[in-house]
Amino acid sequence: MTIGLASRAAVSTCALCTASLLALAPAAATAGTHAGPTPSPGSGARAAAEPRAAAPAALLYRSGTQVHPRAGAPQVPELSARSWLVADADSGEVLAAHDAHRRLPPASTLKTLFALTVLPALPAGIRHTVSEEELMGIGPGSSRVGVAEDLTYRVSDLWNGVFLSSGNDAVRVLASLNGGWKVTAERMQDRARALGAHDTRVKSPDGYDAPGQVSSAFDLAVFGRAGLHRPDFVRYCSREEAMFPGRDGGSYGIRNTNRLLTGSDGVERYPGIVGIKNGYTSSAGHTLVAAARRDGRTLVVTVLNPQWGGGHAVYEEARTLLDWGFDAAGRVDAVGSLDALRGKPLPGPRAQPTTAAVPTARGRGTERPGTWPVAGAALLGAVGVALFLRLRWGPAVPD
Repeated sequence: MTIGLASRAAVSTCALCTASLLALAPAAATAGTHAGPTPSPGSGARAAAEPRAAAPAALLYRSGTQVHPRAGAPQVPELSARSWLVADADSGEVLAAHDAHRRLPPASTLKTLFALTVLPALPAGIRHTVSEEELMGIGPGSSRVGVAEDLTYRVSDLWNGVFLSSGNDAVRVLASLNGGWKVTAERMQDRARALGAHDTRVKSPDGYDAPGQVSSAFDLAVFGRAGLHRPDFVRYCSREEAMFPGRDGGSYGIRNTNRLLTGSDGVERYPGIVGIKNGYTSSAGHTLVAAARRDGRTLVVTVLNPQWGGGHAVYEEARTLLDWGFDAAGRVDAVGSLDALRGKPLPGPRAQPTTAAVPTARGRGTERPGTWPVAGAALLGAVGVALFLRLRWGPAVPD
């Protein structure tokens, strides 16, 4: 029996194809994918083994409460808020939600998106003298910190006014420094889309009620979580008190209006609270984005417009959600992800890439580890097959 040229060429070609496929396999396996959320502490082998696809993004678009409890999980709380969500801030996993994508007026919680958009553009140490024009257009009944025309402020002073006093006057001045009111609204809209927050429509950067201005519990949690990756954002949103420049050359104290952070007006401070932002308008009702840390775990919650319990209900319902979230750690499966609508997961200090990149021999780009060793081994195998055929049957001759 002899193997002709065509037959032996086919065997060799097959071997070489195998080498090529093996070389390309790692790249093909990772092409079009991104690092998934890191399993939260205590999630166990079950969470690690189950694919993230088990919680499609569409699930959070359903009405009502969404939760996937395991055996022994605490019962999800019944709240009066029109919409709410609780998520792991590190992994982005949504632990439970109620009407997560329901579009509602956000009030001053929209200032979280304003900060994400403008903070990177304005160094904190810049000093600016406020003009009369910059304070025009503030809505009637707006919360103010007391920014005065012809007075010079540092940008950091103005951010204290935004986060602590929810000052729409401070927002006006910062927006002016950022290119103007309309430009800032457009940039906020672009930033929201980039973060995968597609329910948000920005009409007034300070969160003041405006026709068509909406957001959602999902989007606001996305903004709050993104803010936690910025040290300056965290510094401002967690600050309880600050001194603000006054007209007479002195200064006066301002205090954060987030009662869950300060523990004031009959609301008990939440243990491990980071802060973030509260809000209120007549259309939005009371709104809140809050975050807290416990035992190495950080949760972010959103509560929009509680229907009973008065002005403090938004804080108490947020407290209930945080308590439930920490208690439910490792005992519920995610019903979605805050990264679901993003092009890639939010980068941060805890982000763990699935495959590290290493420099090529001449530093021209990167290669994924494992590609070349596998390709080399496959190529050696192909050469071995060809050599064996030559030794066994001799040189190829036509039939």
